[in-house]
Amino acid sequence: MSDIITHNHHEDHLDRRGFLKCMAWAGTGVVFTVNGGILGSRMLSAAEPTRAADFSFVQISDSHIGFHKPANPDVAATFRETIARINAQTKAPDFILHTGDLTHLSEAAEFDDLQQMLKGCKTKEVFYVPGEHDVLSDNGAQYRERFAKGTQGTGWFSFDHKGVHFIGLVNVATVKEGGLGVLGQEQLDWLQKDLARLSRSTPLVVFAHIPLWTIYPQWGWGTDDSAQALAMLRPFGSVTVLNGHIHQAMQKIEGNITFHTARSTAFPQPEPGTAPKPGPMAVPAEKLRSYLGITSVSYVETSHSLAIVDSALSAKS
Repeated sequence: MSDIITHNHHEDHLDRRGFLKCMAWAGTGVVFTVNGGILGSRMLSAAEPTRAADFSFVQISDSHIGFHKPANPDVAATFRETIARINAQTKAPDFILHTGDLTHLSEAAEFDDLQQMLKGCKTKEVFYVPGEHDVLSDNGAQYRERFAKGTQGTGWFSFDHKGVHFIGLVNVATVKEGGLGVLGQEQLDWLQKDLARLSRSTPLVVFAHIPLWTIYPQWGWGTDDSAQALAMLRPFGSVTVLNGHIHQAMQKIEGNITFHTARSTAFPQPEPGTAPKPGPMAVPAEKLRSYLGITSVSYVETSHSLAIVDSALSAKS
């Protein structure tokens, strides 16, 4: 674990497992609720209603539409299951955040398939950031035409929703295979201007594909210039950072910033350092959905504690 988290800046005397939890690899999405500017989260489950909140939204990630290998030969089926669980929520989420790798090879047919499946989702508003697999064939031109109209640069943007400021960042535009993510100076300059107009009491939700905290640099699981972005975010009282890319759920609190990485809806990847390199990891077909889990995460500002509760979904859930 020392390669994954090296500093505990929190002061509630929780051990490492209180800040960071490596859980099952494949998942169906995360429901986030916002109440008084404080975010709570849990893995998506049709059986568990969303708690009373100011509003809620869903994060999904790494759908890899077009992937056809033993780790999951039918990623469309697990993506449809994700949509079914979003539709089954007692109260429909306000919107969906997709944190990248919509497709596996950034081919037109893969983008078409994803858009067609999303037509069946009751929650129609979806915000996207690209993953490195979405910019493979044309440096992201097709992705931007379909999913990033009205954005800046290679697809970064921000918006406000019920008192919360959301910021979508792109850290895959110049990334090399296996390398760390890169935001770039142009995007960092834009971020500084975007934040300058906000009150420090404004809750922030920042989302990008590759983690903005260094999880395992040997595998490129981090962003090279994220320290500059995080320095801009620290003056704000409530900051939540959402990422994908690593295909497993991890959480960490560092000061006033809470980090979450999302599970993939497509296939597992090994835990950091447990394999020679990252990549699709095959598990027995009958057990794939047993890796779909429910995770409840709540942060209570007054007590500075992070509570994580895990439970596994059965194949029939």
